[in-house]
Amino acid sequence: MTTTLKAAKGVRRTVLVLMGVSGCGKTAVALELQRLLGWKFMEGDDLHPPANVAKMRSGRPLEDADRWPWLERVAQWIDQRLAAGEPGIITCSNLKRAYRRITIGERRGVTLVFLHAAEPVIAARLAQREHRYMPASLLHSQFQALEEPAEDEHPVEVAVDGSLAQTVLDLLRKLAAAQDARGD
Repeated sequence: MTTTLKAAKGVRRTVLVLMGVSGCGKTAVALELQRLLGWKFMEGDDLHPPANVAKMRSGRPLEDADRWPWLERVAQWIDQRLAAGEPGIITCSNLKRAYRRITIGERRGVTLVFLHAAEPVIAARLAQREHRYMPASLLHSQFQALEEPAEDEHPVEVAVDGSLAQTVLDLLRKLAAAQDARGD
C-alpha cells in the first residue's frame, strides 16, 4: 500500500470544500481525492449561472451580486450531502469570508481546505492551461479579492507549489490530523 493510500485511510467522512484562486489546483486535487476516497465530487464552476460564465468569458471579473446565486447553489449541494449522510468534495473559489458564511457557515460535517501559493506560481500554472471560461487575465483580481481563511474558520491549509502527488499527500495528512485534534 502506498503512503498516499495509507494517508487516505486515516481520513474520516466529511464534506470537503476546496477553496483558492483560479489555477491553484482545486479541480486536480479534488479529482485525485475522489479517486482515493471514492466520495462524490462536484465541480463548483458547473454551478455558475450562464450569465456568470458569459461575464467571465468576456474577461470581466464577477462582482458580489453575481456570486450570490452561485454560492447558494454550492451551499445546496453541501446540504444535500449532509442530509444524505454522505461525504463529498466540492470546489469553490470562496475568496471572501462572506462567501464562506454562505457555503459553509455553521454547518457541522464540513471541512474548508485552503489551497494556496504565491501569485507568480499560480500565474505560471495558468500560462500552461486554458480554462473553459476563466481567463488568466482575471487572476490578479482574484488575489486582490482573496481574504485568507481565519483561524476560527478551522481551515486545512495546503501549499500547492509542489507536485500534485505531494499536495494531495500533504492535504490528507493535515486533514486527518485536524480531524483527530477536533475529535471529528
